[in-house]
Amino acid sequence: MNFLIPWVDSHPRRLFALISLGCAALLAFGLYLQHVVGLEPCPMCIVQRYAMVLVALVAGLAATRSSRGALLASSVALLLIAGFGGFVAARQSWLQWYPPEVLSCGRDLYGMIENFPLQRVIPMVFKGSGDCAAVDWTFLGGSIANWSFLSFCAIALAALLIAVRAVRR
Repeated sequence: MNFLIPWVDSHPRRLFALISLGCAALLAFGLYLQHVVGLEPCPMCIVQRYAMVLVALVAGLAATRSSRGALLASSVALLLIAGFGGFVAARQSWLQWYPPEVLSCGRDLYGMIENFPLQRVIPMVFKGSGDCAAVDWTFLGGSIANWSFLSFCAIALAALLIAVRAVRR
C-alpha cells in the first residue's frame, strides 16, 4: 500500500479520473450483460448502478479541480456514495448466500415507484426479493453483487486515502 501513497500525493486528480473511467467501464459492462447477454437487473442492482453513476460523476468533476478543499469535499462525497453502494451490494450478497425461504420475484424498481409511495419503496428495495437472491452470472466464483461490493470498497479506500492526504497537506 505504501507504493500508492507517493502517487496519491502527486496525482490525486489522475486517481479521480481513473475512478471515473473505471466506473464508466463497469457501467458499460453492466449494460452489456443486460442488453446483449439478457440478464435483467433486480431493484438492488439498479440502486447499485445509480450509486456507480454518482461515483463516476463526482470523481469526474473532482478530476477537474485541484484545490485542497475540492479534493477533500470530493473524497468525502465519494466515500459516502461508495459506502452506500457497498452496503447495498453487501446486502444483496448476503441475500444470495442466504436466500429467503419464500422466493417471490417482485416488481421491478420502476413498477414499485409508480405504484407505491417512496416511503414504502425504499424498504421494499432493501428487503430484496427472489430475483435479488438469484445468481445469474459469476466470474472467478464471485457474483455481480460480490464484485460490485469489492469495487465500492476499492473506491472508498482510494477516496479515504485522498482525503487523509488532503488533510495532512
